[in-house]
Amino acid sequence: MTIERIETGTRMSRIVKHNGTIYLCGQVCKDAEQGITEQTQTMLDKVDALLEQAGSDREHILSATIYVKDMSYFAEMNAVWDAWVSDGHAPARACVAAKMAREALLVEISVVAAEKS
Repeated sequence: MTIERIETGTRMSRIVKHNGTIYLCGQVCKDAEQGITEQTQTMLDKVDALLEQAGSDREHILSATIYVKDMSYFAEMNAVWDAWVSDGHAPARACVAAKMAREALLVEISVVAAEKS
């Protein structure tokens, strides 16, 4: 039962793989000066890139936890999410309002996925 850590720093690893399961660290947007739609899209683009690096893709996501700064962004965030999730491959998901690490951040996601066979 080997644990593989990818892009490991002092505080965290960007990817951890164990027993066919991939854990991504929390992902935020590319540009926090943008609105919720753009922040959500660039956040999901980063998830796509990390999953590919780890040997997976969005169709293999098992669960996602989404943190939004304020639930007033919920519908706009969901519009991007719904377009991104492949039909028939929606993961288990939770979405909560949370205080963000930086004031400008509006959304963050934590993902657990299975490796592609």
